[in-house]
Amino acid sequence: MSPLSRRELLTQCGVGMGLLGLHPLLAAEKAEVRPTTPPDPVAPLAPRPAHFKAKAKRVIHIFANGGPSQVDTFDPKPALDKYAGKSLPTENLKTERKTGAAFPSPFKFKKRGKSGLEVSDLFEKTAEHIDDICVIRSMHADVPNHEPSFLLMNTGESRLVRPSMGSWVTYGLGTENQNLPAYVAMCPGGMPLMESQNWQSAFLPGIYQGTYVDTRHTDPEKLIENIRSKAASDPAQRKQLDLLMKLNKQHQQARDADPNLEARIQSFELAYRMQMEATDAFDISKETKEVRERYGSHGQGRSLLIARRLIERGVRFVQVSHAPVQPWDSHDDLKDNHGRLAREIDGPIAALISDLKRLGMFEETLIIWGGEFGRTPVVEMPTPGSNAGKINGRDHNHWGFSVWLAGGGVKGGTAYGATDEFGFKAVENKVHVHDLHATIMHLLGFDHERLTYRYAGRDFRLTDVSGNVVKGVLA
Repeated sequence: MSPLSRRELLTQCGVGMGLLGLHPLLAAEKAEVRPTTPPDPVAPLAPRPAHFKAKAKRVIHIFANGGPSQVDTFDPKPALDKYAGKSLPTENLKTERKTGAAFPSPFKFKKRGKSGLEVSDLFEKTAEHIDDICVIRSMHADVPNHEPSFLLMNTGESRLVRPSMGSWVTYGLGTENQNLPAYVAMCPGGMPLMESQNWQSAFLPGIYQGTYVDTRHTDPEKLIENIRSKAASDPAQRKQLDLLMKLNKQHQQARDADPNLEARIQSFELAYRMQMEATDAFDISKETKEVRERYGSHGQGRSLLIARRLIERGVRFVQVSHAPVQPWDSHDDLKDNHGRLAREIDGPIAALISDLKRLGMFEETLIIWGGEFGRTPVVEMPTPGSNAGKINGRDHNHWGFSVWLAGGGVKGGTAYGATDEFGFKAVENKVHVHDLHATIMHLLGFDHERLTYRYAGRDFRLTDVSGNVVKGVLA
């Protein structure tokens, strides 16, 4: 091979010099979309500042599993009474299954609080706090199917494996108590559809995954399996864990800091530290009788009381799945099913809001209530193997439904957006699930476009490539 001439050498080096100049520009662009303070790999749950100061510091997400009906809860539609038993005069009524005539709500709406927002008698006690609540009446999702809609609401993606909302929040903020999980998912009686995928960390480090707790149990040692070792004292466990950590670190150093191994090491440490605090946090018998009675003895009430005790101790994100086994999915017997479910959760929600105010925590706690979608304003017709021949329920409806927010940074006593006159489709100030997520992140102090994680050659975020902050719900 002949040597390069001086001209050829300078030409090729000149191209390289241009690339050197490009590198810092690309680095700056890359850094711009990173979290303000990257997590410390040694202490990944240490508290970290958000992008900007915000009122909300923690979240309680009450997930109404199965899709509650917006026209029976927070979105009154008197036009349904006019067309009761008749076909609605609209051509835009696209439903998943065969549906029939207009189905007026069997529940009564009335104006509540100083704001005068209308709420049905399903939520009489929650409505006592309506002046602290912002109801988004114009939510919409992508499809009328539970599984993808569960994932969309909880992870921002309906098909592929993605980190859950709670995982993103704890990745961005860390937690204020290193002796408890940063993110807890409570499901009394069993898991909902898609199970742990609803609180997964996916490609984020495993330490940010939600810790599942079945709150049908009342004994703290049954709520969290193996919270106490029956074979070794605390000092003996500490020695065992130190040895295990030493071996794991040696193993990890030879494997280029494998994040899965780091997550395993962190989980061992957290499990040990939880022995000191978890039993106390989950033991609601330490509350006064008056407080316990306000929440009630049902699993949902216990769950919300535990949620309050957890965030009081520094846990960042708590999700309470309401009715994971017998959900809001009322294809028939809607009056009875919605009535039963509302009785389970209405009082506990009111108790939670009152409790947070009493403790001075309401203004810094964001409460979210809603399901994966809503329900049709028309009756669902029975089909073979479905509805048992009954004509008293509603089908799935992703075109328009309601979600409400309360607490830190939320404009209370307001209704944002609207569905059409029958409550089927969002038509005014429409809010997609990505917009809801962007707004939640904003309330916690994050620019949702900048809270990202690089995986498989691209930057990912909770809102994917969409989402706008809904400024109308901000105080």
